[in-house]
Amino acid sequence: MISSCPRIVIAGANSGVGKTSLTLGLVRALAARGLRVQTFKVGPDYLDPTYLSLASGRPCYNLDGWMQGREYARSLFVRAAADADIAIIEGVMGLFDGADPGGIQGSTAEIAVLLDAPVVLVVNAHGLGGSLAALVKGYREFEPQVQLIGIIANHCGSPRHSAWLGESLRAAGLPDLLAGIPRGAFPPLPSRHLGLVTADTEILTRGALDQLAGALETHGSLETLMERLRGVSAIEERGPNVDPVSRGTSVRIGVARDKAFHFYYHDNLEALAAQGAELAPFSPLVDERLPEDLDGLYIGGGYPEEYSGELAANKTMLRDIRDFSLAGKPVYAECGGLMYLSRGIETLDGKRHPLVGIIQEWVRMLDRRKTLGYVEVSLTRDSLLGVAGSRLRGHEYHYSELLADPTTDRQWTTTYCVKRRFSEAEELEGFQCRNSLVSYIHLHFASRPESAGRFAAMCLRKAKRSQGTRT
Repeated sequence: MISSCPRIVIAGANSGVGKTSLTLGLVRALAARGLRVQTFKVGPDYLDPTYLSLASGRPCYNLDGWMQGREYARSLFVRAAADADIAIIEGVMGLFDGADPGGIQGSTAEIAVLLDAPVVLVVNAHGLGGSLAALVKGYREFEPQVQLIGIIANHCGSPRHSAWLGESLRAAGLPDLLAGIPRGAFPPLPSRHLGLVTADTEILTRGALDQLAGALETHGSLETLMERLRGVSAIEERGPNVDPVSRGTSVRIGVARDKAFHFYYHDNLEALAAQGAELAPFSPLVDERLPEDLDGLYIGGGYPEEYSGELAANKTMLRDIRDFSLAGKPVYAECGGLMYLSRGIETLDGKRHPLVGIIQEWVRMLDRRKTLGYVEVSLTRDSLLGVAGSRLRGHEYHYSELLADPTTDRQWTTTYCVKRRFSEAEELEGFQCRNSLVSYIHLHFASRPESAGRFAAMCLRKAKRSQGTRT
């Protein structure tokens, strides 16, 4: 498959310059003109994609050269943008910040080069004048393969300030100022300890989106931006093809989806569906029982600590999930899912909320971040996601910790040997008992394409044993 979809990367000079607000405004403005806008987010972020999905009306996909692999990221872009009129890619951190301090791997710049996508650089202009030209000159020349086509100055002090910035760029022969956004022009976006609050229509209203788009339209020129995207080069899909484990068969996997659990890579779910899995969403918060006829469970991350009282009160759901795991049916849980399957959560106020309890240890919330970063996992024994020796990549980010090692209960063993970026140290994690696998790590199935098939196959195997073969 080949894509000639016009595409643009919205990158930042650094974190906190307003990339998300600007990207949302651009997506909303283009969608309001009748364009089908496909959005992407660079890096492992779960929250920005919820905002971008609401603004575009289409699923947002993560692009991550280190975690997914370059060819997969390229192929994912081609497939997702196949029917779009334009693709908008929001960067992560600063343009050149990534997984390698000596190169562009894992950075926004890597994705821009990989997709041959022009870049608009967003800069916090507060306190800047002619120095903007020096800053932009450095960004333009740092990596020659990056096509820097324009600058957006956010937090401008006045129209005169914006004009001054534009003149400094012209005088230095640098890319034009495409917009000068005044301070306070964008409505604030709510935040929580992991970043933004997950978007919904109550938080990111139509009015807020219109205000974001209006600020960009008023203080910039979308026509100029679109003109510079003409004649974009075609790119070709070259990702790996993984055949379904068993054509003509299907399995039914319950996926926890509600306010407490919603951190999933969208293409992880698509990978399971491509393996013949029917995904059955359910809410541990409000549903009294699990969906019927499930062969496996996938419980992702989220904010279970914010809803721990409500989760603890849903006794029938807790019992169903406990019984499902004890029956030996496959359960895969990540981060918030691990917290939910633990004995319970101890919140910052010291209260304890008992939960599923297949792990006999408590989880304690912390007032500061416990872990953040990319990880590579080597499987030390066979598991739901592969055989011993298999390697997967992912990301870890949480504000909680287990109060004790689950393997003090000899039913539980460790399955992962975890190595973090920029560290030679290794850690044993990935706790497994019967066919339940729980971890703080969010793995991306694309790092080992067979992993989705392995999970589906394990569900199918258990289904055949208990119910006979399905066709």
